[in-house]
Amino acid sequence: MEGDSFSTTSLGISLKLRLSTSLQSCLLAKALTASSVLLSTPRRTSMWRSRRLLMRLTTRSMLRELFARSSCFGTWIMKTSVVAIRDIIPPPLRETFNDVYIAYELMDTDLHQIIRSNQALSEEHCQYFLYQILRGLKYIHSANVLHRDLKPSNLLLNANCDLKICDFGLARVTSETDFMTEYVVTRWYRAPELLLNSSDYTAAIDVWSVGCIFMELMDRKPLFPGRDHVHQLRLLLELIGTPSEADLGFLNENAKRYIRQLPHYHRQSFTEKFPHVHPSAIDLVEKMLAFDPGQRITVEDALAHPYLTSLHDISDEPVCMTPFSFDFEQHALTEEQMKELIYREALAFNPEYHQQ
Repeated sequence: MEGDSFSTTSLGISLKLRLSTSLQSCLLAKALTASSVLLSTPRRTSMWRSRRLLMRLTTRSMLRELFARSSCFGTWIMKTSVVAIRDIIPPPLRETFNDVYIAYELMDTDLHQIIRSNQALSEEHCQYFLYQILRGLKYIHSANVLHRDLKPSNLLLNANCDLKICDFGLARVTSETDFMTEYVVTRWYRAPELLLNSSDYTAAIDVWSVGCIFMELMDRKPLFPGRDHVHQLRLLLELIGTPSEADLGFLNENAKRYIRQLPHYHRQSFTEKFPHVHPSAIDLVEKMLAFDPGQRITVEDALAHPYLTSLHDISDEPVCMTPFSFDFEQHALTEEQMKELIYREALAFNPEYHQQ
């Protein structure tokens, strides 16, 4: 496999995509007011087709989205499993704009829609999707960035089975401990350390999410569909078992006391609970769903796991050469300053506007 022609051609895999909706082509985000807006009616161009799509973004989440992709990922993004921005249309008035138009590369649907559909999925489909998620995550983590909101609806697909990670609105750099306490990760894909209010978390939270997503893909239903925070923790402990004292080392004393007062749960056999899943896949998932984040498998080791041997090619799994930092998060920016940052990013995509 070559980095600039990464596809399923040699695998003979494709999706029929018998779905009524297609997503993620030309995206319009009303950033400064965080309200919904509607795209233009469908049209076709040489690069993308516009489709109707609702999207809410705050100004800061838009800045993360733009900075993570343009400043960090650059031209390499087209060779990764991360969805690329094709264009940012500069607002007509630099000082007073409220809307920002962003065009993403065209993808046909997302993994959530596929899982909920009648689309037949083979073992090869699921294996290949997992590989691409990990491949994209390797690049993201190598840029010193945590995604923090991995879920099926943030994984875009086309009919060739190409998968792209999207939505960096909750992304953070790994060293930003000051910003680690806010809401992260949709509940069903949230790692134990987040459920137990650990603020000093790592890239392992994304790995946990991938494990949940993969099992949802294989089982066609969520692995831990918790109704609330407490129910979510109970569901995962019922499967992976009550952690040992050694596995509680990363938690604060309050969290340790809470775990100790819960009923004791024996670990279930993944092989017996999921008999239709390949034993090698079970082994990988168990390593992804380790309670202790320090014992959880890394993305690099997951890519090298025997389950992915047929796909793993380290020469075709790029890393980001320049780690990124969301510098704007370190300052209390005014609305005018945030507008200026967004406008500059738009000009970077369209330098000809600077001459006008």
